[in-house]
Amino acid sequence: MRAVLALVALLIAAPAFAFIGPDEVLADPEQEARARAITAELRCVVCQGQALDESNAPIARDLRMIVREQVVAGASDAEVFAFLTDRYGEFVLYRPPFTLANAPLWLAGPALLLLGSGIAISFVRGRARAAPSGRKPLSPEEEARLARLLKE
Repeated sequence: MRAVLALVALLIAAPAFAFIGPDEVLADPEQEARARAITAELRCVVCQGQALDESNAPIARDLRMIVREQVVAGASDAEVFAFLTDRYGEFVLYRPPFTLANAPLWLAGPALLLLGSGIAISFVRGRARAAPSGRKPLSPEEEARLARLLKE
């Protein structure tokens, strides 16, 4: 049981083990918190599934440094996102905006869910409407016998 609790605690604390070198931390805690919030919303362009804060790739370190430089220079969050998006495309964003170019990606999930639900509903309704195959109705003698058995 202790091992399970230790594993759960480790998984919960995993973001605290993010690889940020001492040379990357800003002196102003407010700016550092803002830089961390921004990099948490950005994807490593090499690792693809990791946020910049979680990645050990050299380019992720470079991108973290760029974000911190922009924050120190006084750029707004939107300006930092725009700067990185101009260089790396929307792929760098964990939550890209809904645009006409990426609409198929946003709409594919709900469309497939609706299609699958429609197929499932029509299958269930078709089975309910189908007459039981191979069964004949009970004869009058069988119905009388069944009625006697149910009375007992």
